[in-house]
Amino acid sequence: MATTETQQYRGYNIVPMRQWERWCPEAYPTRSDLPFIAQPTLDTLAPRKQSAVAAAKRGIDRLLASVDRSSCE
Repeated sequence: MATTETQQYRGYNIVPMRQWERWCPEAYPTRSDLPFIAQPTLDTLAPRKQSAVAAAKRGIDRLLASVDRSSCE
């Protein structure tokens, strides 16, 4: 499994990794006030690195939106 450069997005580091002939993203919070992302949320095997990173960003957006909604209730 080969890793490539880390990208930052909304307080998370996104690490796209090459698995077989596909890409799989992993995301890690960079601050203690951010929730961890369950890896099944990001279980994406995409044919292109950009697609895997985009899927990770969507997962982060969904997670942060759900945290924002629950804090308003």
